[in-house]
Amino acid sequence: MQNSAFLYFLTLMLFRQKSKHIGAIMISVIIIFLLSAVLFISSSLQYSLLATLEGQADFSVSRVQAGRPVNTPVEWVERILEINGVSHVAPRIYGRYFFTPREKSFLVVGIDFFDEQNSKAMEKLIEEIDLKRFLSAESMLVGEGVKRFLEAHYFKNDFTFKTPKGTFKKVKIYKVLPEQTNLIANDMIVMPLELAREVFGMRDDEVTDITFNVPNDAEWDNIITKLHLMFYDVRVVEKREIKKAYENLYNYKGGLFLILYLVSIVTFMLVLYQRYSMVYSTERKEIGILRATGWSIKDILRLKFYENLIIVIVSFTVGVVLAYLYVFIFDAPLLSQIFLGGANLPNRVSFIPALEFGILGSVFLFYAVPFLAAVLIPAWKIAVTSPREAMQ
Repeated sequence: MQNSAFLYFLTLMLFRQKSKHIGAIMISVIIIFLLSAVLFISSSLQYSLLATLEGQADFSVSRVQAGRPVNTPVEWVERILEINGVSHVAPRIYGRYFFTPREKSFLVVGIDFFDEQNSKAMEKLIEEIDLKRFLSAESMLVGEGVKRFLEAHYFKNDFTFKTPKGTFKKVKIYKVLPEQTNLIANDMIVMPLELAREVFGMRDDEVTDITFNVPNDAEWDNIITKLHLMFYDVRVVEKREIKKAYENLYNYKGGLFLILYLVSIVTFMLVLYQRYSMVYSTERKEIGILRATGWSIKDILRLKFYENLIIVIVSFTVGVVLAYLYVFIFDAPLLSQIFLGGANLPNRVSFIPALEFGILGSVFLFYAVPFLAAVLIPAWKIAVTSPREAMQ
């Protein structure tokens, strides 16, 4: 068969049955768009969180009593420094401050701004801060979510904390943390260590936990053993555990959408298969005429294959491009809240493009193979019949 005749019939089939093809493309685009958008969001959030995690300390140590976390003695800092292989030991104070009237909370983090490890972890948050001016008064840095919440409740330039001792502590809002840190800092308040200790009513010899690094990865398990031997009431959290928890969280949420995608695609393919199994008489006659004029079964299947391959490629390309624009240009309104959550302060995040082409390739195969099979099998059943029977 000449290529010109094949291309002519291929073009004719595409335009002659364009209403049927447009319907299949629209449904396919919606399915691929939703799954691609979820995968883009999940990949971007994991990339951003894991990149942020790289700047955090390797370990954090806190004290527990009867399975309940309690304040950690500052003297533990000197004892941890005595362990060979440990570096950048720093005390830290953090905890949730609840704004009772509205049942909302802020994550208050108190750090030593002159400590090397803390400065590295908070580098992106405080890179434009004049520390001398910041530390000259009782000030704090707040996330965008905190700033919007406080302004809505008439706290424009400062906020008054109620301490556990029943006193009030007025703290100036020095600056809003950068927008690109919203993923981790939206509901965060950063303040000096001593000020945070006063807000939470802690003694001068107490902190929430102690962070440190172990440059040699091979020593991590050994260091954990030494800590448990040194302190009987210690809890050690590794950076690896936090990383794994983040991965599991977003893989779980993305997996739920993958299951819904598979259910949707199977349902769509079953409908498509039934549609092509009950081929209209005109379409049956077309195949019969082609067989009668000398087209082989292979030629007919090739025609149907390329016809629907074009539909598959167009649908997949449009769905992925729309998902990319929706997530990375418009920041995925509505759908992003499924991943970010809205139980506390509303968050607005700018997603960083992080594409996993292996996953997109798998999505294409999961979509293309069932789609083509649902079309080619009924076409093959007609093509193998005699031309006279097909044209009846």
